This record gives sequence, C-alpha cells and structure tokens, in this order.
Amino acid sequence: MRKFAACTLALGMMFSIAGCVSQTPQPAEEAPEVAATPDVPAAPPTEPADEPISTIFVERTNGLDDGMTRLIASMQSYGLDFYQIIAPNSVVLLQINVQWAERGGTNTDLIAAVIQSVLDHPGGFTGEIVVADNGQAQFGSERRGGDLDWRQANSACRERSTLDVIREFQALGYRVTGSLWDEFTTVRVAEFSDGDYTDGFVVEDEIRHTGLEVTYPKFTTEFGTHISFREGIWDSAAQEFDSERLKVINLPVLKSHFIFGQTGAVKGYMGTVSDRLTQTRAHHSVGTGGMGTQMVYTRMPVLNIMDMVWIGPDRGPAVSYNAAVEINTIAASTDPVALDVWTTNHILIPEVERLPGGRAAGMDPSSTTPGSFGHWLRLSLNEMLDAGYRFTMDEREMLVVDNR
Repeated sequence: MRKFAACTLALGMMFSIAGCVSQTPQPAEEAPEVAATPDVPAAPPTEPADEPISTIFVERTNGLDDGMTRLIASMQSYGLDFYQIIAPNSVVLLQINVQWAERGGTNTDLIAAVIQSVLDHPGGFTGEIVVADNGQAQFGSERRGGDLDWRQANSACRERSTLDVIREFQALGYRVTGSLWDEFTTVRVAEFSDGDYTDGFVVEDEIRHTGLEVTYPKFTTEFGTHISFREGIWDSAAQEFDSERLKVINLPVLKSHFIFGQTGAVKGYMGTVSDRLTQTRAHHSVGTGGMGTQMVYTRMPVLNIMDMVWIGPDRGPAVSYNAAVEINTIAASTDPVALDVWTTNHILIPEVERLPGGRAAGMDPSSTTPGSFGHWLRLSLNEMLDAGYRFTMDEREMLVVDNR
C-alpha cells in the first residue's frame, strides 16, 4: 500500500500564506527578446511500427517541484509545443475541480505550477489566466456546491486554497483571477453578441440525442475581459468574438465515482454546464455520453492534465485526507479519452484493487455494461469521433511517454 503522507515542503524559495509554506510565484519581469519558435507538427513523430493516434506524457511531481517544466520539455521533444498551443496574448482558462474539499478538488500546488508555466512563456505572456469551475451550487462538501477558498485544501500543507494561489500571483502584478460559476449557475442569459453582458449560462433549446441540453458560461473577469466559453473572447468595440484567443486547459483530479465509476478528463466537464438550468438534468446525461456532447458543442480543451498528486480510489467524488492515496504523478494529453483510459487502467484501478474488498468492475474502460465507466466513455468518444476528432480508447493506439 502506498503511504498516506502528511504535508511535504519543497526545497528552495518559500512563500508563506495563511500559515502555509509553498513555492513563491516568480515576479513579473520584462521578457527577453526571443527568436520565433519554428512550426512543429501537431502530433508527435511515430515511435512504434504503427503511428499512434494519441500520445500521453507522464511525469512524477508533488506539484511543488519542477514537474511541469519537465512535462513541457517532454512534450516538446515529441513535437507538442506547449508554447505554440498557448500564445503570449492568450486568455487561458484552467478548468479545475472545486466542488469538494480535502483531496476531492484539483491540487492547488499543481494549479500554481501550471499558472507559472504559462507565465514563463518564452515570448513574454501578456494575456490573462482564469481559474474556474462550476460546483453547481449544490451537493459538495458543505452541500452548497463549489468553493475557490476551501480551508481544507488539496495542497501539501492543506491550507493553500485556490483563492490563495490566485492572490499570490495577483500580489506580484499578474493578470490571474478566478471565477466560481456557482455564483450564476441559475442565471439564464443571452450571448454578448446579443447585447447581454450579464454573467450566467447560455442554454440551447435543443436536447441532444445523448440527453444533454448544451449549456455554457459567459462572464466578465475582474480585469474586464468578456469570456464566452463557447464563442471565445468578446471585443465590445469591434462587436466580434476572437475564438482562437481563448485556450482551455482541463485540469481534473483522478478519482472514483460512486455512480459513474470514474471522474477524470471527460467527466470533469460537468463543471462547464449548468445542471440547475436544464430540464433533463445534465448530470444524468453523463451515463449516455453527454460530456462528449458538451466538449464537441462548446469548446475542446487544448490540453488535458490529470492531477494524480493524490487520487481518490474509494468513496469518490468526495475524497477525504484519510481516503486519499499519494501518487505524485501527472499525465497530459490532447486526447481526454485516451488520458482517462490510461490513467484509470494504470493508476486508479491498481489502487482500488489494493483496498480491502476493492472492486474495480464499474471503472473498467473495457466494460460494455450500461452505466459503467467504459460504456459511457465509449458513448462520449463516439460523439467526438462523429465531430471529426481523432481520439481513441484502444491502448494499442496510444504512445505513452512515461518519465517517472
């Protein structure tokens, strides 16, 4: 059994906030002139005999070390350039998990590491970073939905909340902010292009064949940036959207789910919908492929990074400190389905099977039993394939670059 560790302190520069010790975000400084990055292929070069459909990059990290730097370098060596995916003026939206306290939400040390990686853009980052999620203003650790400021946080010292991380970077002058979509998850709105500047969720009238009514957030950040999760960045002067400028990085924590077997990159997209505004309840559609529909009809992440610093193999989606298992690993892919399959097979299921009486049948990606993880993930994949995305559930079609 892996150890259940207490707070781990990183070596090097430290920053104290709310009694918590963590790495210091690096202060803003004038970016050096750099040569233009040459074009690189969208997919990594072929390694096995048959070209893989999807590549997964795995690194060891506790969130406080240089794991993100090593991950980015590994991606670069296979032709996937993080700093071409993210442009210097991008608005980067980190889609995290905030509905649950303790180990049920995305690791905040890792959130800080991802933010720092974006800010370290070799071209000089001039854009904005938004950390966001929708805990649906229901259920969760206190039966009221999500919180960016859980005082029982998923961090090395257990006190560094997502809001603390945001404030650390803001104190240094960075355009980093948070948006808790719970605050307007019951507000139905029209788009910016319709003259509606109210924060809320746009709701499509159509119910898709997976049972999902597509909904998505639109809001204005504290820096005045108008963001539509589907359409992009709204320019009120030009009266047009810039879709390319908005980049979503999907940053879920890997854990079990007592209904759907697993929560990861695809299931985590429940944080981009309003369950409260839909007639058919969006959460019910997970089991029929609805999150694949949501990804296709709103915005696909440019990168998915699975937080496995601590995972929840039992009693998820809530994960207490005592129930969590320390793995100190992250994995990334542009393919959310492949990432879910590989991390579940090789990280989550082995930990479930170590538990007394642990049963992993419901989270087996190969399962075709209705309601199982494998069944609804395959339905989600079908939505993506139909939309033209080249993703896979077959590990024989995956190249895994494991640097642990």
